Amino acid sequence: MAKVQGAIVVDIERCKGCEVCISACPTHVIELAKEVNAKGYHYAYMAHPEACTGCTNCAIVCPDGVITVYRVKTTE
Repeated sequence: MAKVQGAIVVDIERCKGCEVCISACPTHVIELAKEVNAKGYHYAYMAHPEACTGCTNCAIVCPDGVITVYRVKTTE
């Protein structure tokens, strides 16, 4: 049976580290990076990519629209 594997891409230079996406993620995939972007913000990234289902909650709640979600069907 096909399983859906998700992935997110964050525009790290536009991310302001508001953490809204972190609380919206049901599988706890997203965390804030220790590094900062050019504006001095800690940006969101996929800390646990294997757990991403591609639900799009993070992209929907992002106030700046900096998250793009991808979904791929895998056979496992």
